[in-house]
Amino acid sequence: MANPSRTDLLRALPQVEEMLQLPEVSALLSLLPRSVLADCVREAVDETRRAVLAGACERVDVPALAESTRARAPPSLRRVINATGIVVHTNLGRSPLADEAVSAVSDVAHGYSTLEYDTDAMARGSRHDHVERLICTLTGAEAALAVNNNAAAVMMVLHEFARGHEAVVSRGELVEIGGSFRIPDIMELSQARMVEVGTTNKTHTVDYERAIGADTSMLLKVHPSNYRVVGFAESVSARDLRPLADAENARRTASGEPGAGELLVYEDQGSGAFLNLDAFGAYAEPTVAESLQAGCDLVSFSGDKLLGGPQAGIIVGAKRFIDRLKKNPYARAMRLDKMTLAALEATLRLYLDPAIALERIPALRMLSEPAEAVRGRAERLARTLEEALPAGAARIDVVPDTARAGGGALPLCDIDSHAVRIEFSRGDAQGCETFLIARRDVPVIGRIKHDAVLLDARTVAEDELAEVAEAVRAYFDALDAGAEGSRA
Repeated sequence: MANPSRTDLLRALPQVEEMLQLPEVSALLSLLPRSVLADCVREAVDETRRAVLAGACERVDVPALAESTRARAPPSLRRVINATGIVVHTNLGRSPLADEAVSAVSDVAHGYSTLEYDTDAMARGSRHDHVERLICTLTGAEAALAVNNNAAAVMMVLHEFARGHEAVVSRGELVEIGGSFRIPDIMELSQARMVEVGTTNKTHTVDYERAIGADTSMLLKVHPSNYRVVGFAESVSARDLRPLADAENARRTASGEPGAGELLVYEDQGSGAFLNLDAFGAYAEPTVAESLQAGCDLVSFSGDKLLGGPQAGIIVGAKRFIDRLKKNPYARAMRLDKMTLAALEATLRLYLDPAIALERIPALRMLSEPAEAVRGRAERLARTLEEALPAGAARIDVVPDTARAGGGALPLCDIDSHAVRIEFSRGDAQGCETFLIARRDVPVIGRIKHDAVLLDARTVAEDELAEVAEAVRAYFDALDAGAEGSRA
């Protein structure tokens, strides 16, 4: 039989209404409004039409169109199971929230809230008040301000205190963070004039000292994020910069010269650790409190990295500086919404008792969990998989693994972990990985190593084990269905 012509293939494309009548498509009406589902069908049909016109389609497969529609039906933003072993996974939403934070979000989102209402004064209040006292209690800061992420926090500080003036920064700290955002670009946007000192691998205190002039407004320290210069390297701490700033401020006061005003020491700490965990070992970074104690006037950091809360940028420091930031126009443009504030406040309350924080905040719990406890969960996952999978389909083993903090934090810190290794007798690792990610309403994200799928148990919760096993079983069920179809 001759292959169908392009015209025949175009005629064979089903109408949207025909597709909506198929049981496997109409079942999706419980998830989506009819109009939205019709758009999903239309996209699937249009994709096939383009393939026909390009000469890349030999037949119109209606079941495949139905499957393509189903793949478009789930919400774009949805839950996944993280089996990568990367705790603060930037692509997967960074830190998961504590139950208390989730409950707080639900509570304020369900109805009205005291977002900007002071019940004691029975008058308008400030949204900053919900978290400022907690942050100050936990860090020892005089004052604090929370905005929508740490890049916004850096932008605000530079704009308020270095706009039109010089900010001195080490060449070794001119980093690029996620999404190709670079410190020099943020400084340019803030209208600060960047003064580079030192070299990529070595910067000395005297380099900063020589760079300070009448128009210098800031000595800037930047967290190196997810890279480190090791070996023949040296950097300058905030503690070393403090005497330089004090000496220059004393000189300016004595001389009465107009200029850049007070010289600040500002550290963009990035990850924002409140606790030093044993898991960090020698790679532990200074906590926010330690940076303040070292002499920083201001410190900014993220809420959704090592802090383990929602996306936020938090600025702490001297009250006179925080008060200026609250009046900056960016404070409104970059302010937090009620749901983020609720999640942040609930997370911070857990830190009032460090033992509770380690137990209740998922990121801290995963980072600090002993490797043997992770091994126990990996073994339970392995047993669940062995019970769920067809006999002889795969070999299941528990193997040592190395987890990571992620989120640009602790790049050199290896965290001992354990993973379940799936070696395939039927199918293959690439096909299984694709199925687990692209064909599941709740994707399971692992990784491939040596033609096997690895599922790191450090980032898989106990109540997700059965769901992981069900997803892997569905892969083998799909293989069987495909084999049946080819025989038919």
